[in-house]
Amino acid sequence: MDQAESTSCVIAGGGPAGVMLGLLLARAGVGVTVLEKHADFLRDFRGDTVHASTIRLLDELGLGEGFRKLPQSKLGNFRLPTGSGEVTLADFGLLKPPYNYVAMVPQWDLLNFLVDAARQEPQFTLRRNTQATDLLYDAGGKVAGVAYRTRDAVSGEATGSGEIRAELTVACDGRGSVLRGKAGLVPQEFPVPFDAWWFRLPRRDDEQEPVASIVPRFAGSDILLSLTRKEYYQIAYLAAKGLDPQLRAQGVQSFRARVAKLRPDLADRVDEIKSMDDLHLLDVKLNRINRWHKPGLLLLGDAAHAMSPAGGVGINLAIQDAVAAATRIAGPLLLGTLGEAELASVQKRRWFPTVVLQNMQLLLHKVVFGSVVRGQQAAAPGPVVFIARHLPGFRKLPALMIAFGPRPEHAPAFARREGRDGGGRSDGGGPPQAAK
Repeated sequence: MDQAESTSCVIAGGGPAGVMLGLLLARAGVGVTVLEKHADFLRDFRGDTVHASTIRLLDELGLGEGFRKLPQSKLGNFRLPTGSGEVTLADFGLLKPPYNYVAMVPQWDLLNFLVDAARQEPQFTLRRNTQATDLLYDAGGKVAGVAYRTRDAVSGEATGSGEIRAELTVACDGRGSVLRGKAGLVPQEFPVPFDAWWFRLPRRDDEQEPVASIVPRFAGSDILLSLTRKEYYQIAYLAAKGLDPQLRAQGVQSFRARVAKLRPDLADRVDEIKSMDDLHLLDVKLNRINRWHKPGLLLLGDAAHAMSPAGGVGINLAIQDAVAAATRIAGPLLLGTLGEAELASVQKRRWFPTVVLQNMQLLLHKVVFGSVVRGQQAAAPGPVVFIARHLPGFRKLPALMIAFGPRPEHAPAFARREGRDGGGRSDGGGPPQAAK
């Protein structure tokens, strides 16, 4: 063991939840160390949708203007093919500006942007190439920090190890959370009928559009979802779970033909899929743990509830978790009074939106995606389609649910700064108070 350190809060995982929580706590004056196992954030085909709830939060933090300068494109609505043509189910244009769209932003750009903001706070530390590998406990059985391992950024070989003692340990280390396993917490798994294979195809200059739509394409038992990026299409091919070995055995020519059948307008560029190595498999999971905390330990984001890609809500739900957590634990951490009651209050606050969104995803799996991969015709619920066609105002409700979700969070007063929309007022720098 090379060294031992201490901090008020150690966060395992430098994803959206971990970095946002680190930023907020540091603005409260809490000493926080974020451990990120990779050398950078440059990993392709991660979730890149930033919803209105997060954009509003960035405005409240005084970061909205900088965020809008990041490379991005806009998604304007969600349409679903039916037997009598496409129907718009969610129309973001019906929402009040400036929060009437979903932004497509490379996640590495978003994370680097948030880290740059967090580094303005003297209490924030990010440790790259450092992975939390185990939990530490005090004599009373309370989690008291983590053991970690460091790796060389180039070779990946282990270079050292150490321990960080902390009043609070937060597991934001993803759906395969190491710390969750070490704590003996096992998620409840829900059935998912499909997996996703991500790849990209180029866009032509004449295909640029200011606001794009999401329209799933169906053919037989295959589904294709296309997300419009600045210079390319980020595409998800959805098919029955467990199909990966068969798909790869059939080869790249067969897969190109599948794509061309689903999107004839892209048939002229499927040769850009050079080999099956260009497909990145996402083993889709939907789960949640029933208890997000133990004494000295809190789990957030995918570590607490892995989300399906349906609706693209995973990043935003994780960020909302981080805001709710910071609001409730910053004050007690500063005062040295943090107990399990405050950790339980975080789960109590975020349990309802998690369950609601996961139930919505289960419904989409059953009604749309599951029926297709079983070789049946995709069918949106008839009453929903009828209402969406004949009562355009109804389209605002699904848009609100996707854009903001149930129980969206606002930035705590101690973290607010003057921002683009004037809503990010400062509270004068006073100490945070614990939320009820």
